[in-house]
Amino acid sequence: MNQQRLILSSPLLEIVVSRLAQQLIENYQNFDDTVILGLQPRGIYFAERVARELNRALGHEVPLGYLDATFYRDDFRRRDTPLRPNTTHVPFIIENKRVILVDDVLATGRMVRAALDAMTAFGRPRKVELLVLIDRRYNRDLPIKPDYTGKRVNTLESQQVLVEWTEQGAEADRIWLVG
Repeated sequence: MNQQRLILSSPLLEIVVSRLAQQLIENYQNFDDTVILGLQPRGIYFAERVARELNRALGHEVPLGYLDATFYRDDFRRRDTPLRPNTTHVPFIIENKRVILVDDVLATGRMVRAALDAMTAFGRPRKVELLVLIDRRYNRDLPIKPDYTGKRVNTLESQQVLVEWTEQGAEADRIWLVG
């Protein structure tokens, strides 16, 4: 039997996005030499929300890009069916910039490790920080932890976190614990 438990939805989700944006502003002030990279496929929707909130609060555009790390994954050649890459759109050089990697769910840490490798194609950043909406604790395979977290969730290995965005056609923004 597949059980679902609602973890986060509107309006609390908007409050979480606003809080994370305020934390970033505290640490980066006006975002000089700072860029945001949303991780494909679903981290881009969260990155767009955070960037929109930052743009509103700061009164100017914060550079936003999308990074696909499909070919950098350590399980890329171990699958029965080939992975389908997503679009990478990084319209800036990250050399000597501060980069905020944004993803919706942090679980094993393998996607973040792959993103760190993929990012080097665009330069060597001065500093990289990780912002996630959901941190699935107790599921890490690699020693990676977020610098900014929307919500920490204790999960079993058999459970999944399902993120539904209106931008992807969902009727409402909701995050579920499934399993």
